[in-house]
Amino acid sequence: MGMKSHCGGLCRLFLILVLFNVGCTKVGPDYLRPPVQVSKDWQDAGDKRVKEVPRESKEWWEVFNDPTLNRLIGTAYSGNLSLQTAGTRVLQARAQLGIAIGSQFPQSQQMTGLVQYNRLSDRSASAASALSGVAPELNYFQSQIGLQASWEIDFWGKFRRAIESSDASLLAAIADYDNTLVTLTADVANAYVQIRTIQERARIATENVKIQLESLQIADTRFRGGTTSQRDVEQAKTVLASTEATIPQLGKQLRQAENGLCLLLGMPPSDLSETLADASGIPTPPPEVVVGIPTDLLSRRPDVRSAEALAAAQCAQIGVAKADLFPSLSLFGSFGFLSTDLYSFTLGDMFRGGSRMATFGPTLQWNVLNYGQITNNVRLQDAKFQQMLISYQNTVLTAQREVEDSLIAFLRDQEQAKFLTESADAAARSVNLAVLQYREGIADFTTVLTAQQALLQQQDNLASTLGDISLSLVGVYRALGGGWEIREGKDFIPAPTRKIMTERTNWGHLLEPGAAEPVEPGTPLGIILTPDW
Repeated sequence: MGMKSHCGGLCRLFLILVLFNVGCTKVGPDYLRPPVQVSKDWQDAGDKRVKEVPRESKEWWEVFNDPTLNRLIGTAYSGNLSLQTAGTRVLQARAQLGIAIGSQFPQSQQMTGLVQYNRLSDRSASAASALSGVAPELNYFQSQIGLQASWEIDFWGKFRRAIESSDASLLAAIADYDNTLVTLTADVANAYVQIRTIQERARIATENVKIQLESLQIADTRFRGGTTSQRDVEQAKTVLASTEATIPQLGKQLRQAENGLCLLLGMPPSDLSETLADASGIPTPPPEVVVGIPTDLLSRRPDVRSAEALAAAQCAQIGVAKADLFPSLSLFGSFGFLSTDLYSFTLGDMFRGGSRMATFGPTLQWNVLNYGQITNNVRLQDAKFQQMLISYQNTVLTAQREVEDSLIAFLRDQEQAKFLTESADAAARSVNLAVLQYREGIADFTTVLTAQQALLQQQDNLASTLGDISLSLVGVYRALGGGWEIREGKDFIPAPTRKIMTERTNWGHLLEPGAAEPVEPGTPLGIILTPDW
């Protein structure tokens, strides 16, 4: 009767503590989004080329209408190794959250079983305390089986704050993956534009070589006819050789740009002639750009979301540290069976009712002598949190600056290209007139050389500027945080990698695409993941 009474009382205590554990408070501050400075409109919002409407397409690169670019980005998404590395970090964060969730349950759980042989000294305390005239048993076997558990009750929310921190860290890992994807799509587009620009500049140099070669032939003919000096021939050779020298330099830049693109595609340096043969010319951007409004950056840019999630994770760490200032209550319990072969006992008696043994009870621990150390740890975590808040605010400002920089570059490069087009057309007409006049003896050869050098320079500048327009538009969409949406509903790691990891380790549902998704910034953080026990 007494045993049942004790067990009933312990069960009631256990139930009360569990209910209290669920409903008790959490020490430490709750995360709130800090105030940030966000412009109402972009500085160039009044320009008719700037549209402040939501973007309809998630794949911003489609504005170039270039199938080759679309294929390259698709290849990079499936093969880029840096993106796969970011994906595995998401898996790490998911597993870490499962670990944090497990801390709410009994932290120590053990099932034990043993059979051991014991040899006591005949001068041991046990031998000395033996009854007079009875020889102590110095050699015996002992068997035992049982289980034990220890559970620290989460009175102050220490473990729940740890879950909040891991939860936010998972959101940060997902945002970092998205940021890597934003960077990847922009880098592929940049590499492609640079390759097309270099190809166009090489074509221009080759065309100018032909023009200058014709001028050399004219100068040589006139020299042989005695109507001009050898100086004209040598000057023509000088300009021609100088132009020809730019072609190997452009070839080197082209090969290096292709090697960089191969790395983004997740492949060794290779000949991309066939891959790049489907299209020619610098990708033509639309004259207008859709940018939305500045406040969209808070939810659209992954690095902004990551900075806020990291701040939220650190905020929860303050509560984890602060909980150590208060006493902790743990429940300890063990139950099992034990028997020996001493005297008339046998190991087979272990499962008799009288062989059972049990220990139950609460344990209170309060690190009162470490108060100063714990307090300083709370201060440390608070300072880190403040640092994260400032970093978040700075990230928001940086994001706005990057959009503004890319936007003004896109608009002004268009205007520059307009003037350079007029300049290049005028330079072409000037060359034709100079050559004609030189044939007729009206102008000297210096006029021809000056016109040809101006033509090459203006055409090369125009090609570079056309490339800059496309690069600036890519920069706008990178700064806006575009491109990461293409991963929605998809795995963070490729199917072959997922298959290998599944065969190697039981990942449960954590490799599934929908195992965790980011929540909107500013809403209560909380991802429900059922741990795999």
